[in-house]
Amino acid sequence: MSHTLGIRQAQKQKTRQSLLDAALALLEEQSLSSLGLREVTRAVGVAPTAFYRHFRSIEDLGVALVEEALGSLHPMIRTTVSADGHEQRIARAIELISGHVNAYPAHVRFIARERHGGVQPVREAIRDQLARFGEEVKDELAKDPVSGGWSEDDLLMLANLYVDQMLITASLFLEALEASQEERTRVCQVAERQMRLISIGRDHWLG
Repeated sequence: MSHTLGIRQAQKQKTRQSLLDAALALLEEQSLSSLGLREVTRAVGVAPTAFYRHFRSIEDLGVALVEEALGSLHPMIRTTVSADGHEQRIARAIELISGHVNAYPAHVRFIARERHGGVQPVREAIRDQLARFGEEVKDELAKDPVSGGWSEDDLLMLANLYVDQMLITASLFLEALEASQEERTRVCQVAERQMRLISIGRDHWLG
């Protein structure tokens, strides 16, 4: 009996993932607000009623895509920010962002498009994930002796600057995916200089 339940659960999870993958592929050409439930189920080859076994609505599916796109990044972001020294932190951040964009370009495009898109629950889910990143980066920055005497508000402001810059850097790498090696190198250099500028400002911040 438990074996049968296990097979059913595995099949259910497989169908759920297929719906997410199909939606993400369809979203390469359109926004979530224009995506139809029947488009997604037709792409997977299941009946529209099967959709509701996994998601309450297209908006709910969009929120699940946000979790899929950003949820796994939290431990990596914390590890990156905890690196000793500005240069090592910047190098790790660039490596993380570049690797993530190369591995998951559709997810990055989805977040970039829907962050300010027309589906409120998805905007809120992205905002909440970015707020979590900000808090996590703040907690790591607070451990750095350079941050001694900084207020919670100032630490969070700095953390959010880093998070925003990571998003900007991801967009730069996304645009350069099909570019020449020379252009990708230039993007890396620009990203490094922008993050270094934040670090220089941090070193001279008087509060």
